[in-house]
Amino acid sequence: MAARLFVEQPLGALALEAELALPPGAARHVQVLRLQPGDEVTLFDGSGDEWTAAVTAMGRSEVRVALKSRQPVDREMKRAVTLAVVMPANDRMDGIVEKGCELGAVAIQPLMSERSVLRLQGDRAEKKRAHWQGVAIAAAEQCGRSKPLQVAPLKTLAQWLAELPDDADEQRWLLSPVAAQPLSALASKADDAGGIVVLSGPEGGLSEAEEQSARARGFSAAKLGPRILRADTAPLAVLGWLSLSGS
Repeated sequence: MAARLFVEQPLGALALEAELALPPGAARHVQVLRLQPGDEVTLFDGSGDEWTAAVTAMGRSEVRVALKSRQPVDREMKRAVTLAVVMPANDRMDGIVEKGCELGAVAIQPLMSERSVLRLQGDRAEKKRAHWQGVAIAAAEQCGRSKPLQVAPLKTLAQWLAELPDDADEQRWLLSPVAAQPLSALASKADDAGGIVVLSGPEGGLSEAEEQSARARGFSAAKLGPRILRADTAPLAVLGWLSLSGS
């Protein structure tokens, strides 16, 4: 199977047989694999298509390829699912981003709430967002998606809730261990139109006031079962269920 490599350059603007230099990350991947001129790779730029390309030149710091063919690809979920996640501590957000991309989420919104352990601002927040976007791209290269999950800039929960549009064509689910209705019941009442936004809290959960604020912005609270799932498990459990159910 040919290596899959993401490039930010819009490939659709190039003609077939056009040559281009791979970006540094993709070039290093080709060099590590010890590919040679004539070997094929698969390129994607986030537009939804894939291109077969052949290596034309291998240099110490540059790898050039020529585009050979273009193929439309559709490996996305039927409904656009966004995970709004209050960031867990340590490096667990890396796993949420990686597995979230594999399971089909279109976006992740990192959040901070009253009980957040991890708090980031300014340059540190942007560096983390860029790191997580790199994790999503690597996951897309591995799992076959041609549209990497997008990591949004970090916001506080209050700011994000206030900025949500009132008329969005989407369903909003709040994961809560004290919610009365199970997620399966909530999902059975939903129609198949529009996207889904899943809001998940930190290790200590959202405060009562935060849950009330989310409900005021159209979120319906649901629980995932009799066990308390970790902050990095809960959103992925919902996403896996949606993905495997064909949503």
